[in-house]
Amino acid sequence: MSTDPGLTLRHVGPEFRSFSGQDALAALPRELARVGARRAVIVCGPSMVKHPLALNRVHGALGEYLAGQFDGVAEHSPLPVVEQTRRFLADHEADAVIVVGGGSAVVTARAASILLAEQRGVRELCTRRAADGTLASPRLLAPKLPQWVVPSTPTTAYAKAGSAVRDPETGERLALFDPKTRAQGIVLDPVMALTAPSRLAWSAALNVFSMAVEGLQSRHVDPLADAQLAHALRTVVRWIPYLQTDPESARPRMHLMLAALMSGQGSDHTGGGLAQALSHAVGPRSSAANGVVEALLLPHTMRFNAPVVGNRIPLLADVLKVDEQTPEAVIGKIERLLELFEVPTRLRDVGVVEKDLIEAADHAMEDWAITSAPRVPDRTGALAVLSNAW
Repeated sequence: MSTDPGLTLRHVGPEFRSFSGQDALAALPRELARVGARRAVIVCGPSMVKHPLALNRVHGALGEYLAGQFDGVAEHSPLPVVEQTRRFLADHEADAVIVVGGGSAVVTARAASILLAEQRGVRELCTRRAADGTLASPRLLAPKLPQWVVPSTPTTAYAKAGSAVRDPETGERLALFDPKTRAQGIVLDPVMALTAPSRLAWSAALNVFSMAVEGLQSRHVDPLADAQLAHALRTVVRWIPYLQTDPESARPRMHLMLAALMSGQGSDHTGGGLAQALSHAVGPRSSAANGVVEALLLPHTMRFNAPVVGNRIPLLADVLKVDEQTPEAVIGKIERLLELFEVPTRLRDVGVVEKDLIEAADHAMEDWAITSAPRVPDRTGALAVLSNAW
């Protein structure tokens, strides 16, 4: 009799409470009371102010718990805006944060909470190269403000503990990591779901799609995470076309938001991937959203990974309903889906200049996500993938 357990894993799921529906916002005061919070600050972008009906629903739900609203969030979470958010939280004596909007708002709020609690500069707190050449994140021990997300787009950022901010002076992407900044939960409101332009929801859903595919290629085999990633992938494939055919319906967007949660949580266990790391580096140099760039890069990174992901291909083939369980057959299906989703096929098509590829490859090598890719490239390999995609 064999005593081989067959599979060894560690799967720790943090507490996370999800609410969805017409009356979901009513959960916010109960959630704040549960943690003893009394002064909640909303963090959102200026575009959200243009949707008073949706924003007033959040104000009404919070009632006396609302202590202020910072609405200066900017795309890619630039460091000066993160610093402004930190000061706003301090000035309003916030004891909780309600993030309203998309990924930039989520990341900005998390990063600002870290700077507020740790009382140190971002370069002391961010992930950096250790003496042995590995990437290391310092342990951030100060308690952090509890956060909830009321999303307007389907972003995997809901579930994450990392916060990457961009230094506009140097172009660097500075990554902060603290499990204590994970959101307590999400509140999916159908009115809020319709505030984002359908094109923005589309680009965010492409990130959900890409992270699910990359998670299912991971060298970290976790059946619990695989289940989340597989269903996230099926959900995106089913519902993303409705963003074009039925853009005024909340239902597809709500399903895509749930897919984002599953993809974010699943990939949190399996790790990121090469397309994610490269898109972080090249995305800000393009005219497209990061989700579009990530999806564009996906077939190229899958071909790079193909020699080492053979044992993961059958699952991807099954989820995508591909009869031939080979890397090229699965990649071919991904390419056909991206064509259906109207994703550009070349980096040059989204404004990336060829000379920027070298700098992008350098920055990608400093990205934590690249360390969990199934096949970790060196700088030359990263540049080759980018060049093939250009």
